[in-house]
Amino acid sequence: MNRSSSTTISAELGLRLVVPQQTIVPLVASMYYSGSDPYAVRMAFHVGTDEPVEWIFARDLLAAGIESRHGEGDVRVWPSSASCPESGLDLTGSAQPGDKVLNIELSSPFGQAHFEAPAQAMAAFLRRTYQIVPAGQESRYIDIEAELNDLLRKA
Repeated sequence: MNRSSSTTISAELGLRLVVPQQTIVPLVASMYYSGSDPYAVRMAFHVGTDEPVEWIFARDLLAAGIESRHGEGDVRVWPSSASCPESGLDLTGSAQPGDKVLNIELSSPFGQAHFEAPAQAMAAFLRRTYQIVPAGQESRYIDIEAELNDLLRKA
């Protein structure tokens, strides 16, 4: 096990929830990455309820989505310009016309949601994760024996 496997980083990210009629609802998401779960980025959406709604994303999917359309099924990501820059926010609370965003579309049995995240802030967060666990090296940070023992205990 590498020392980096116990390292966790987090960031707050200003998002826009895009709803029908192009209404934009600003909200905040907390993002977490841990070297002990090297393939995943956890994102907790603070949507006004007591508990945030948490989704787990493949780190590589988010990184690829900054460049081009990726994903199938419940999670799809793609780059674009902000749909309504003057009503959005980024980590600093502002968005400029033409700012690049990462579109994140989520589907579940409970409904569908489309978010816009500032691409530059997302890319900066992902760069920090790759400093902890480099791309292609994720399997070196997983304790397979401990994971199997945990699975067998739960079975």
